[in-house]
Amino acid sequence: MSHTSGFMSPSLAYDVKLPSEMRIVQLRKSRLFKLVIAALCVIPLIYILFLQSNHEDIKFSAFSSKKVKTIPQLVNELGNFEPRSVPERTGPGEGGKPHILRDDQQNDASQTLTEFGMNMVCSDEISMSRSIPDTRIPECKHWNYPEDLPKASVIIVFHNEGWSTLLRTVHSVINRSPPQFLEEVLLVDDYSNKEHLKSELEQYITRFDGKVRLLRNKEREGLIRTRSYGAKEARGEVIVFLDAHCEVNINWLPPLLAPIYRDKTTMTVPVIDGIDFKTFEYRPVYQGGHHYRGIFEWGMLYKENELSQKEAKKREHNSEPYKSPTHAGGLFAINRDYFLSIGAYDPGLLVWGGENFELSFKIWQCGGSIEWVPCSRVGHVYRGFMPYNFGKLAQKKKGPLVTINYKRVIETWFDDKFKEYFYTREPLARYLDMGDISEQLALKERLECKNFEWFMNNVAYDVYDKFPALPPNVHWGELRNVASQNCMDTLGHGPPSLMGMSHCHGFGNNQLIRLNAKGQLGVGERCIEADAQGIKLVFCRLGTVDGPWEYDETSHTLLHRVHKKCVALHPQTSHLSLMPCDAVNTYQQWTFKELQPKY
Repeated sequence: MSHTSGFMSPSLAYDVKLPSEMRIVQLRKSRLFKLVIAALCVIPLIYILFLQSNHEDIKFSAFSSKKVKTIPQLVNELGNFEPRSVPERTGPGEGGKPHILRDDQQNDASQTLTEFGMNMVCSDEISMSRSIPDTRIPECKHWNYPEDLPKASVIIVFHNEGWSTLLRTVHSVINRSPPQFLEEVLLVDDYSNKEHLKSELEQYITRFDGKVRLLRNKEREGLIRTRSYGAKEARGEVIVFLDAHCEVNINWLPPLLAPIYRDKTTMTVPVIDGIDFKTFEYRPVYQGGHHYRGIFEWGMLYKENELSQKEAKKREHNSEPYKSPTHAGGLFAINRDYFLSIGAYDPGLLVWGGENFELSFKIWQCGGSIEWVPCSRVGHVYRGFMPYNFGKLAQKKKGPLVTINYKRVIETWFDDKFKEYFYTREPLARYLDMGDISEQLALKERLECKNFEWFMNNVAYDVYDKFPALPPNVHWGELRNVASQNCMDTLGHGPPSLMGMSHCHGFGNNQLIRLNAKGQLGVGERCIEADAQGIKLVFCRLGTVDGPWEYDETSHTLLHRVHKKCVALHPQTSHLSLMPCDAVNTYQQWTFKELQPKY
């Protein structure tokens, strides 16, 4: 045995472990390996749970900015974008005052009313840059808005619009918008054929040095599709839609942009003032600082409800924006990319009508929101009538275009229960061809939108205050008198007015009478009642769906349960009234006949 066999070199003494130390090290390595494996399994699970818990927050993450943003601040002094001085102006219509024409101008004025739906003789005498009253809540003058708001394209669609109303809209936008936030005014011509809207308009807008652009459709597309076209062509981060006969008020734009700056899935709506179509007087529609929300009734007519205390309490200041279920349709602002990402407007909607509901339901049900902005005021000319027809667009569909649009909207966005409310109000809509909605349903699924029940419970809960759920119709159609074989008819009159009788034409409309399971007799959104004067068309009592009527299937009499008398037709005068019930008198006998539309 070597002399050195019982000793180790000092350099090797630290490399050789004793058996017990080796077991401890192996045990530690084993535990560490298990911990690493466990961590690799748990971390993905935690990440998945995090994604699920924050799904709604990240659904539109592409539209959320990581940048810390300033918010509007109420200050004692004038707000940062308020004009420091507004020069006084004199002349026709200045200060928003009515402009009264001379007697010798009335004939020309009447002609323009027929041609444009508004008094263009009056409008043409008013300056393009006239002054209008500041109709805002006084508090609105004291808001400071962020200095880095997004830039906006103001899109104005027009078809055969009057010269001065169109250009006054443009001038008001240019004059009353902070230039750093106005990317452009984009005029989109929906195939106008009036001479003043051709080269003369092209020449006029050159004075704005490129700030105003003009696009033209190659054929008539209608308001809805033309707006979507304008959105695609716009250059601004935000798009603001205005009608072609508006006047924006003082400091109107920053309040509209600020909520979108905070959250790009928010659509904002200005408060609309009225401009008289005959005198061009500018006046507020809403008086006394009251706030309203956009709602609807079950026939899809746009309505409004005063802001509830529940919603009002969510704000610290009376002039702050507030949530609204829907909007009137013509005037609003929205992030351009967001608007296009949710499909813009449904391209299957024709010309005009229902697009406000389609967009409202889509925004709310698919993760966005709508806010009305009290500090943004825009005047709008409410025309006496629509001065043009829909041309070839109307020939593509059989039946009323607006109702076809409504049907398309409700079949896409309503749950089955709520669809029945619509068809109860509009029975003939079941027969209308709304076209293919498969792409809209696929969009709804792709965006993972909530159902309509959620929307009604969480957003539009106050609709029920005025327009409760509708009971089914027991009878609907023509209400024909057995003796005369004529039908009950509103004769085109509005409420309150006497109902009349006329030849049964089979088209419904003024002769489409509904009797629901709770005794309410209705025509469209109106009701039929009776008093000492006779059988009357009246406003339905808001918040109710019941009525006094009872139809006897055997005797065919229509009994008023309160007066305990029956509806009777006078043989000579055709006057409708209540008379003591006589089951054998054919002038008191009525039959309901359901209609098949003659489209």
